[in-house]
Amino acid sequence: MDKLEALERAVSVIEDDLGSVGAQEAAQKAGYSYYHLTRLFSNMLGEPMGSYIKKRRLADGAHKLLYTDKRVIDIAVENGFGSSEAFSRAFKAVYCVSPAQYRRNRRDVIVGAKKRLQPGLLRHIAGNVTVRPQIVKFEGAAVAGLRGQTTIGKNVVPLLWKRFLEMEGMITGRAKNARRFGICETDETVYTMNRDAVFSEFVGIEVESAKGLPEQFEQKILHAGKYAVFTHTGSLARLRETFDFIWGTWFPASGTQLDYGEDFELYDERFRGPDNPESQIDIYVPIK
Repeated sequence: MDKLEALERAVSVIEDDLGSVGAQEAAQKAGYSYYHLTRLFSNMLGEPMGSYIKKRRLADGAHKLLYTDKRVIDIAVENGFGSSEAFSRAFKAVYCVSPAQYRRNRRDVIVGAKKRLQPGLLRHIAGNVTVRPQIVKFEGAAVAGLRGQTTIGKNVVPLLWKRFLEMEGMITGRAKNARRFGICETDETVYTMNRDAVFSEFVGIEVESAKGLPEQFEQKILHAGKYAVFTHTGSLARLRETFDFIWGTWFPASGTQLDYGEDFELYDERFRGPDNPESQIDIYVPIK
């Protein structure tokens, strides 16, 4: 059994009885010692196995709050919490609202939306995502491009990129070795963003000057600042899964404070096309 197979087996054991199986039992059934499996889990997937179990229980609880009429106490017990108070404390630490308020809000938010690690997702995170980001100072950039509205659930950003790339040659002030950017513009916070929230996406290329910019395009300034940077490797078809890892796994566990600003994707010479398995994209998240 290779390392990924061991992780897949452990996850299967956990998910088959999410409310009661702990890390010790999962390790035993996966055929690894607790010590070695927990180290492997953390190193390859970016979080301790116990943290994965707790977040999956909370995410399952959040789903039940929105899509069932079960009482909070029943959801708490089903998901391995000894009382509604213990569940509420853990829930509020991730979602920043009580279970009752979350149910009233009727928003299936992306933060803490910890999805089951299906084999394909597990292998993507283990092999194609930097699970521990680099912390960098971004120097800022001027970008010329197009803006469009989209949602996570009905993503039209690929069409916006297609339109932009067909017109990009009209921009004469492009910077040398110009980078391309996909910038998320939203008034939503990480605690209210959900699949149906409408936001703007600005896609474009780095420019030295906006002088003579054709009227079809707009200019945007990305300000300098401190960012956590994740690298996604592979097809754009799996980019959503990388974002799910960032907001569902890394952010709730990191203790990081987000800064006011926009997260964005950076495309440079490492990007070899949307379907190339060796393409790399950097995802920048503004932090304090």
